[in-house]
Amino acid sequence: MTDVTQILSQIESGDPSAADQLLPLAYEELRRLAASKLANEKPGQTLQATALVHEAYLRLLGPGGADKAWNSRGHFFAAAAEAMRRILVDQARHKRSQRRGGDLQRVELAMVEPGSPVNQLDLLALDDALRQLAAIDPRAAEVVKLRFFAGLTVPDAATALSISVATAENDWAYAKSWLRMQLSAGDGEPA
Repeated sequence: MTDVTQILSQIESGDPSAADQLLPLAYEELRRLAASKLANEKPGQTLQATALVHEAYLRLLGPGGADKAWNSRGHFFAAAAEAMRRILVDQARHKRSQRRGGDLQRVELAMVEPGSPVNQLDLLALDDALRQLAAIDPRAAEVVKLRFFAGLTVPDAATALSISVATAENDWAYAKSWLRMQLSAGDGEPA
């Protein structure tokens, strides 16, 4: 059991000092994850990686968040990635509403691999497509969130979801193709 997993167990059992121990252990990995997500944002992004990590951490362990149970390090980082995704989507929605439609354009999800350069990805379009995918294949949508937002490998995503690596690979391949079609359809291109 890793240090992070042990601290998560202590948090779950009600140890009030355990949450203070978690951030220093997980901080660098969370900051790296946040920086990679922000690198995919459009120019002019005002949110910094440090602020994104802190906001996500507060959502996970702040008021109302500390009662959540994580059964592994992968599960915690998946929850952190989901929190970061929601923060970024909320911020994108806020910016779009300020501009009353703005000049946002949909961008193809070109061969999404964690860490691959995806310039100016429209998080709102991706969020809408992920919601649609979750309605028809929730597990495939979870694999995307773990791979794209948490930066987990296919085996790590499989472990976090308690599925086989082969199943995770199939879900990942299906989800990438499905999302590519959905996102390109938003540009008026044939799906």
